[in-house]
Amino acid sequence: MGRTLYLDCSAGISGDMVVAALLDAGASEEGLRAALSGLGVDGFEVRVSRRTVSALDVCDFDVVLDAEHDGHDHDMEWLYGDLDGEDGHEHHHDHEHHHDHEHEHHHDHGHGHAHHHHHEHRGPNEIYAIIDAANLPASVQELSHRIFDIVAKAESKAHGIPVDQVHFHEVGAVDSIVDVVAAAWCLVDLGVDQVVVSPLAEGHGRVRSQHGVLPIPVPAVAHIVADQGLVLTRKDIEGELVTPTGAAIAAAFRTTDQLPASYRIVATGTGAGKRAYNPPSTVRAMIMEDAEVAPSPTTWAIEEPHLWKLETEVDDCTGEALAHALESLYAAGALEAHYLPVFMKKGRPGYQIEVLCAERNIPALEQVIFEDTTTIGIRRSPLWRTALPREAVTLETPYGTALGKAVVLPTGERRTYPEYASVAQLAQGSGASYQEVYRAVIAAAQTH
Repeated sequence: MGRTLYLDCSAGISGDMVVAALLDAGASEEGLRAALSGLGVDGFEVRVSRRTVSALDVCDFDVVLDAEHDGHDHDMEWLYGDLDGEDGHEHHHDHEHHHDHEHEHHHDHGHGHAHHHHHEHRGPNEIYAIIDAANLPASVQELSHRIFDIVAKAESKAHGIPVDQVHFHEVGAVDSIVDVVAAAWCLVDLGVDQVVVSPLAEGHGRVRSQHGVLPIPVPAVAHIVADQGLVLTRKDIEGELVTPTGAAIAAAFRTTDQLPASYRIVATGTGAGKRAYNPPSTVRAMIMEDAEVAPSPTTWAIEEPHLWKLETEVDDCTGEALAHALESLYAAGALEAHYLPVFMKKGRPGYQIEVLCAERNIPALEQVIFEDTTTIGIRRSPLWRTALPREAVTLETPYGTALGKAVVLPTGERRTYPEYASVAQLAQGSGASYQEVYRAVIAAAQTH
């Protein structure tokens, strides 16, 4: 198993708690800030600080929104007060606030509310476009897509509408985009082979949301848990401990349910929650290495050596449909996907579709192929691959900060490859040619 991340969610899980835990476990804050600076959304700043929770020093990841975007999701009175008195859509905050806003803001998109502030109501495709336009490594983009795809499908089930018609605060809020991208970036930066997620501790009762008063677990969380095979464990706490973002991150991160038989803990981190529960909510991240495996000086992207290949041929499917299927396959968790021209029976031209994936993603990917193409059968076969150790890196150049990918060859030689989108953005912003910026990034890589 090599290097494993274990997420201990025995006190609940939300997006900002996961990011804080991963930063505390060793993900680069500087690298994360550089990655988030490329997001094309406004109205937020990121604060990373330390807090004392249950006498423990823990990390707090805070996406601080401006007045236009702030939803005050930390407001315990709004979330849980007088649930039988009104439906939550006209609550005016006549009560006083007795807590520190800086440390009680809850970022997760699960249960924000409008109050008197404007919120972004974006659909999944708009979110994907924002992610794809940012200077992010491909692995971070794919993982972010996967997280939002899980949430969007759950919300479409909860509201009874198609996924492409989902437009709502939970998927569109600025803090939700930042939390998801930050979580994906930190996970890739930590460089692990496997991720194990504990059962998710959940409270009970009801909670107010922008959709009204909902039972706990809220419908979106219930759908995510059911669809993704997650496990809930009930805590004797009245309140929502698992948010849709947290559940979706757990599902997208998880690669296996088995911890190493014996292991060394090489790093730990704890992320603080924002809502005032008793006991407080935290997520703990532990990075483990097999006791039988010598510690590695390099880091790995989230990839599995044992993969599956899905394969089929079609001769009656349009190019537009195939292009849409390819996008859907990546959103559903495909590691690689492509189609090739082939000659089929009776000399008819067609296409062979090939997809590489982890075993856990086979059902979702086969569903995409059946729904989005004209095939009536899919072949599958296991395969092994050798992947070079790699890590996302930031490189300082005269034109600004560039993103790259560093790999280590079996000989120990280290090579760094600039990310195309990062080089192109710096060239456009500086007025320099693409080749000038590219050479500057390569030069910076020599001293990295």
